[in-house]
Amino acid sequence: MTQRAFPILFITATRIGDAVLSSGLIKFLADQIPNARFTIVSGPLAAPLFAHVPGLDRVIVMEKGKGKGHWFKLWNQVRHRKWGLVVDLRGSGTAYFLRREKRAVWKRNTGEPIHKVVEAAKVLKLEGDPPAPHLYITPEVQALADQLLAPRPGEPAGPILAVGPASNWVGKIWPIERFAQTAQQLLAPGGPLAGGRLMILGGPGDERMVEELRMASARGRYVDLTGKVDLLTAYAALKRADLFIGNDSGLMHIAAAAGVPTIGLFGPSDERRYGPWGPLTKAVRGPRSFDQFLAVDPDLSQAIRHMSDLPVATVVRAAKALLAEVKAAAVEAAPEALVETNAPEPTVEDAAATPELQAVVEDVAQDAAHGSVETSTSEDAIEADRT
Repeated sequence: MTQRAFPILFITATRIGDAVLSSGLIKFLADQIPNARFTIVSGPLAAPLFAHVPGLDRVIVMEKGKGKGHWFKLWNQVRHRKWGLVVDLRGSGTAYFLRREKRAVWKRNTGEPIHKVVEAAKVLKLEGDPPAPHLYITPEVQALADQLLAPRPGEPAGPILAVGPASNWVGKIWPIERFAQTAQQLLAPGGPLAGGRLMILGGPGDERMVEELRMASARGRYVDLTGKVDLLTAYAALKRADLFIGNDSGLMHIAAAAGVPTIGLFGPSDERRYGPWGPLTKAVRGPRSFDQFLAVDPDLSQAIRHMSDLPVATVVRAAKALLAEVKAAAVEAAPEALVETNAPEPTVEDAAATPELQAVVEDVAQDAAHGSVETSTSEDAIEADRT
């Protein structure tokens, strides 16, 4: 018997980094509800991340308009359907004006800073380990990335050091010459990635800043994908890397989601909220704390190269330590790889009604019983994020 589709409206962030950090919720819902059908709302930069979500009906690209006009436009696009679940990570209040069975709406955190992945999990009332960021790609996307990374004829493949030297604000950009010096030390003979290649990633407009990085790779052993690939192809390419080093940016979060050991470089942003997420990740900063940067630049808007006090030696040391952890973890896990298990994965016959799912969303009936409708004006809190 065919299950009735369970329509989910998922309103996610405008910025790439925030969208990646909350992407684990989509995988959680897709795994828990096999008959889920997703309509995903995102800003234009982050929208391509969701092209291959299973059960995808539509991606609605929402561009900010005057006042709150973009929210009214969205409501007009989705109001004709009754939703099984509305997840609103923007706290817009849209869910309160739609026909739906359940809703989960982001609310501002007023306590101590918590990571955005944990914050997203709280929207679905998930306890314990929050769903890790996850992006979906097709075999074709992975094949394209592998083709781009294929070594030149006669050259060995070797390890890959991936770097993301750009960011959305000059204050978060580590000097490009320091990326070059770091790459030279890690790829040089005797370095932990000796004989490897440098993979350079960035968006359109970042091409000019990476010339010095190309020169850092011995005998031109580099793959420059700056401005040449979309976000999901970059994600697929990062799956083949041995280490990523980059500024706090959407690309850094894509790298961590891809599972590559990731070094995130921080200064005027808070690693407690935006550090790279995963077991093999590190947030590295210079001598100043985030609060000290706020004291100098309260609005975090000045065109100051705040990252200049982060030394190359600190980043190289962190990279070597992380690679040593990766090697140790591989040695420790090696015996386990020989053990086979035929235990079937758990399945959910009727995920829409399982206790797990019921625990993570608000029941509309509860609101009706209390006779109240909550509104939210917390959109600006999301818009102010700089990731």
